[in-house]
Amino acid sequence: MAEDADDETLKVAIVGAGPAGYYTAESLSTSGRPVEIDMLDRLPTPYGLIRFGVAPDHQSIKAVARRYEKTALKENVHFVGNVELGRDVTLDELMMLYDAVVICCGAGRDRPFTVPGADLKGVVGSAAFVGWYNSHPDFVDLDIDLGIHSAAVIGNGNVAVDVVRVLAKTPDEMAHSDIAPQAEERIAHAPLRDLWMFGRRGPREAKFTPKELGELGKLERCVPLVDPAQLPPPESDADLEPGRRKVMELLRRYAENRPEDKPVRLHIVFYARPVAVLGKDRAEKLRLERTRLDEEGRAVGTGEFFEIECGLVVPCIGYRSNPIPGLPYDERRGCFRNEGGRIRERLYVAGWARRGPTGTIGTNKPDGAEVAERLLREVEPAGRPGRTGLDRLLCERHVRIVRFRDWKKIEKVELERGAGIRPRVKFCYRDEMLRLAGHEPRPEARTIGNQEADTSTARETIS
Repeated sequence: MAEDADDETLKVAIVGAGPAGYYTAESLSTSGRPVEIDMLDRLPTPYGLIRFGVAPDHQSIKAVARRYEKTALKENVHFVGNVELGRDVTLDELMMLYDAVVICCGAGRDRPFTVPGADLKGVVGSAAFVGWYNSHPDFVDLDIDLGIHSAAVIGNGNVAVDVVRVLAKTPDEMAHSDIAPQAEERIAHAPLRDLWMFGRRGPREAKFTPKELGELGKLERCVPLVDPAQLPPPESDADLEPGRRKVMELLRRYAENRPEDKPVRLHIVFYARPVAVLGKDRAEKLRLERTRLDEEGRAVGTGEFFEIECGLVVPCIGYRSNPIPGLPYDERRGCFRNEGGRIRERLYVAGWARRGPTGTIGTNKPDGAEVAERLLREVEPAGRPGRTGLDRLLCERHVRIVRFRDWKKIEKVELERGAGIRPRVKFCYRDEMLRLAGHEPRPEARTIGNQEADTSTARETIS
């Protein structure tokens, strides 16, 4: 390997080309040190959460991809798409090829929804549901039955708000989004009349932001409803910080709405936790227990139960990183155990994979900068082959690599398909994208040694 090595250049592999990966790469590439950075992603497309997690009608948030592109186009940064850790290359191989490896794989799995009936058809985790309406290749073929009158979303965070908003919007409201066409069609024809959003704690503990909550009051056909009895006295808002006071102001405004104001009703319900999904072959009802807060602010059951009819249940209760064999994993937090971003010598972690799925997209910027600074302080070049060694290995395994220039070919056609009306019409299938990148289609499964990897994660995420 040594014949390809540059002894003066630090070779770094970043696993994951989402926000954490790009902020880490940005800090490394502008450090003034000679650094060569390869960003691996299992999908043929960069940007991760920006492309597949941010709601399709939030184009202003997706615009941060322009910043990532500036990093991607730097001479010392290379995107290596359609390359999956554990399928095409092992972590041990990356550690041999590079001076340092940074895990930035995000958190793509749902926290388990562990109530009886959670395995019924019609119960779809938010990672899968959001991926479905965002054209994620893993979830594009999910059979989401929206021939229903009522749907329930579990959670009081921004993801829950995104899900109910996308379900509630009209085709005209989504006209300038990049929603997956098949999802848009099913939502447009859904006979939905009641949407429910449940939180196990109270309105003051809800995690959604004022901006997200405020959008629910501007929907054309859907009226948000809140039971005023679940809201504390207005004078108690005085001790809240401004953002939370705005949330309470919005909820009080929604409490004045009437169910007959619009054809679709969004019931925002607090102090309720799901205890079972009921139905024979598919979800038909959701059973919940009313809760109260104890002295430590935890939701505890009251023993009072109620049921609602619903044919779709979307738990938005948090995400977890996929465990990687050989790496210490924190089951409670759903991320990798680390000390200040360091897992072990020459191996680091940033973003949600480091701290769990907390904060905003922008939170990953200081996180990536901190990990990059520590890496540069602790690791010296050791004459490893880096990119040349990886290219040789992937070529030997006939891996269909997608470079950033190949991604730009894919993006160009997506923009053209938008015809100046939509931001883009995204490709949903890997083979479509790989064909545009210049690769002939073939089955996705590959092997390392004698072990074949299963590339399908959809079923695991849904359950």
